[in-house]
Amino acid sequence: MRVALGTDEAGATPDAVRAWLVAAGHEVIEPAGSVAPWPEVGRQVGEAVGRGTADVGVVCCWTGTGVAIAANKVAGVRAALCTDAATAQGARRWNDANVLALGLRLVTPAVAEELCEAFFGTDADPAEAELVDRVEPGRS
Repeated sequence: MRVALGTDEAGATPDAVRAWLVAAGHEVIEPAGSVAPWPEVGRQVGEAVGRGTADVGVVCCWTGTGVAIAANKVAGVRAALCTDAATAQGARRWNDANVLALGLRLVTPAVAEELCEAFFGTDADPAEAELVDRVEPGRS
């Protein structure tokens, strides 16, 4: 799987995410470079997912909120801010989230790996597709 990764701060958590993705056999691309301001990180990772140059994305900033907001401005992106594995699984299963947003303030490298395992190890539930379609712009 091709994964767009972006962060606004270098550190142990983004490094752990990158290492987990590579070890799991994913191709990692960093459309915003290794570190960029959070609005650019969210937008550029979102655009990579929205265009289809990446299958999914992972974005990081201090709270995770800014990158999630920025990514969600891109059509076709469903970024979910997750702090526990059950939320990451639910975001994939019920919301077909295609961007995982992590807050560097709370998410340790070990928790980031758990979140990646949950997010990347869960498929979207086809029964939820009609509801997921409703969040696209112009749908209700």
